[in-house]
Amino acid sequence: MWDDEQSEIREDVWQKILRQLSDGGKRGIIQIIAVITAIIVIIWLLTGIYLVRTGEVGVVRHFGGFVQQTEPGLNYRLPWPIQMHDVVNVAEIRRAEIGFRTEVAERGGIVQHVRMLDEAMMLTGDKNIADVQVLVLYQVKDATQYLFRAAEPELALRVNAEVALRSVIGEFTIDHAMTVGRPEVEAKTKEFLQYLINNHLTGLHVVGVELQVVDPPDAVREAFYDVVRAKADKEKVIKEAEGYALDVVPRARGEAAAIIHAATAYKEERVVLAEGESERFNKILKEYRKAPAVTRQRVFLETMEDVLDGDVKKFIIDPQVGGNLLPFLPLAGFEPKVAPNVPKGGGEG
Repeated sequence: MWDDEQSEIREDVWQKILRQLSDGGKRGIIQIIAVITAIIVIIWLLTGIYLVRTGEVGVVRHFGGFVQQTEPGLNYRLPWPIQMHDVVNVAEIRRAEIGFRTEVAERGGIVQHVRMLDEAMMLTGDKNIADVQVLVLYQVKDATQYLFRAAEPELALRVNAEVALRSVIGEFTIDHAMTVGRPEVEAKTKEFLQYLINNHLTGLHVVGVELQVVDPPDAVREAFYDVVRAKADKEKVIKEAEGYALDVVPRARGEAAAIIHAATAYKEERVVLAEGESERFNKILKEYRKAPAVTRQRVFLETMEDVLDGDVKKFIIDPQVGGNLLPFLPLAGFEPKVAPNVPKGGGEG
């Protein structure tokens, strides 16, 4: 019953519309069509408005061909199908993983590091197999080339990154690439990769190349690590020995120079003293030849003056004592004592 009532209502409305159209004639129909057409045209023209955000570039195409690039902000182009636009983010740093993939598990959101052995296994310059994983950071530099010159720019970058990495790894030994050569590998790979993608007109710019892993295959990994650790210990010992040598050698050279300087000064001093003594002796000899007795007496007095000069205790012995000095020894602590008067004969009076 409800459906029948709705059908009757629709029929009444339709009849009213037809009645009004028939009353207004063709002029009313034309006016309605014109209004509807104007509304459609306005809506169609408004579809040409688009927004370019900060860090993005708008690329406008006219019937598929490039026309212009637009800056961030509100922009307008002719509606489709005359013109179309693409918005490219040129500020975003994108990443390409070579030799591995980062996957997020559906449950728990755990990040998993999955190795891609077909990409990672590479031949080094010393004919060893290395597991090499690298992260390439890049961004869009030329939006026009990125959209129109290369069919798949990201794929081209990934393929060329693998080519560049294999080429550079092939120039180094595995030990060098695993240890001190990592920065050199990264720099050369970045330079070569940029050259390759420029030739392919991808419009991409390589921001950086970061080596994640440079390892030997799993079967021999521990043996390689032992060798690397042994070389590191060797370098450490060599550096310690060189440091010790840099400390000891200059000190020994300084001590040797000091000894040589002291010996030279002593030599000069002894030579000067000897020359002075020799000259003095020659002068005394000259005087001695003129007056031997006087000179002997003078030399004797000068010698005795030297012997008796200074803080020297002197003892004068009476010649009557003679040469018997034993009762007075030691002379340094000599204090004369008065002997008691004992009568001769030993008797008491």
